Amino acid sequence: MSQTVDRALSILPLLAEGPADLGTVADRLGVHKSTALRLLRTLHEHGMVYRQSDQRYRLGARLIALAQEAMENLDIREIAHPHLVRLNEQIGHTVHLAVYEEDEVLYIDKVESRYPVRMYSRIGKPVAITVAAVAKLLLADLPEPERRALAEKLDYPMYTSRSTPNAAAFLRELDKAREQGWASDLGGHEESINCVAAPVRGADGRVVAAMSVSAPNVVVTADELLTLLPLVRRTADEITGEYSGKTPAKDAP
Repeated sequence: MSQTVDRALSILPLLAEGPADLGTVADRLGVHKSTALRLLRTLHEHGMVYRQSDQRYRLGARLIALAQEAMENLDIREIAHPHLVRLNEQIGHTVHLAVYEEDEVLYIDKVESRYPVRMYSRIGKPVAITVAAVAKLLLADLPEPERRALAEKLDYPMYTSRSTPNAAAFLRELDKAREQGWASDLGGHEESINCVAAPVRGADGRVVAAMSVSAPNVVVTADELLTLLPLVRRTADEITGEYSGKTPAKDAP
């Protein structure tokens, strides 16, 4: 039975490459055509594959609908939280998770630092979109026309002397974040607060969230915080792996 299931499941990635006829499926599975036909018929009955008029098979609408439903029901916060807690326990600094929704970047999770100094950020509160490291990563992944249109309509408050001053500078920041795969805010929102961030991606490679580590200068310098970037990126990659289904979940701390 397990071999039958294994063979049936092996058909799906084959058909994801494009429609295939019975002979191709049988050859790829290393089975007789009658066996391949039996497997295809079962998958067809469940809507997982569809037989075209040219007798070739492709992935079925039911499989695509299930995949879409599963993605819509994934809770990135629930998946990411144990990883954020684990990172916080390792380094002690404040850890955030943010998403982009309706022209705003919002914090959806936060794990407080272990030292007395607390950050003003709150879950559900929009970030300072023109300077925040998480915002740079989320907006950098937008299609270029959408990215440019958004940059042109934003206001650019000068929170500090290091704040992003205008749309041209902001677009350069987004290009930089897109190219290097991480972003930072070194005193752009508050002179005394530094932040580094890394993207969380879905199965299609698009950025679905961004996580960051923030700390005040009185605890660590900007240079010291930047040394944590490999750990931050590794954590984001672990969340990506679990969210996209490429790696199994780790035990919660």
